[in-house]
Amino acid sequence: MAMQEQCSAPPQWRSISLTHVEFAEGDLTGQVLAYITLLPIAILVGFVTLIVFKRELHTISFFGGIVLNEGVNWVLKHILREPRPCAGAHSSVPTEYGMPSSHSQLIWFFVVYFFLFLYLRMHQTNNARCVDLLWRHILSIILLGIALSVSYSRVYLLYHTWSQVFYGGVAGSTIGIIWFFFTQEVLTPLFPKIAAWPISEYFLVRDTSLIPNILWFEYTVTRSEARNRQRKLGTKLQ
Repeated sequence: MAMQEQCSAPPQWRSISLTHVEFAEGDLTGQVLAYITLLPIAILVGFVTLIVFKRELHTISFFGGIVLNEGVNWVLKHILREPRPCAGAHSSVPTEYGMPSSHSQLIWFFVVYFFLFLYLRMHQTNNARCVDLLWRHILSIILLGIALSVSYSRVYLLYHTWSQVFYGGVAGSTIGIIWFFFTQEVLTPLFPKIAAWPISEYFLVRDTSLIPNILWFEYTVTRSEARNRQRKLGTKLQ
């Protein structure tokens, strides 16, 4: 394990290809954690992909909260100006300040918001069957494990101290709670009006907040449309 004592004689660091994340040469655990610490970046890429292909207002709002969370992190870092541990250990870091950890703040914002979405938002729209509750609990445990792993990776790889990771998690969780209820109470009632704007119709932006299970809805609609087109094609060929 990467220990604080190694700061005086830092190991040979190796970076993951196409990224600036570094881990100690020959450290398999560090290599695995280096990939885990990239999960917040994967989340951002996933959101951009969903927005481009789905264009759903709640997804856009969720991503807006992530952007706000990152903005708050930048402000806090430049107010507190607490340096990262083992200054100079890594050849490349985005900023010299480490309080609070942006990775920790982002992943805990995402996880806490998702928790609230699963147990409050989906509870309002779905019948709480045993199977529904089971997969929600399983997904929640997986998300919690991811958040803890990302937080631990930042300390293990000497990018942050425990306090920087802890306060990053507290900040992200707090903003996640605030943004969830702001979206629910303020933005969601406005989504139907926003979806009806001419610019929203032009860019095919939609509101699915009243549809309980969007995956099942899209599946049934697509299957029904495919069958209708198949019948029409068969009629033309006769």
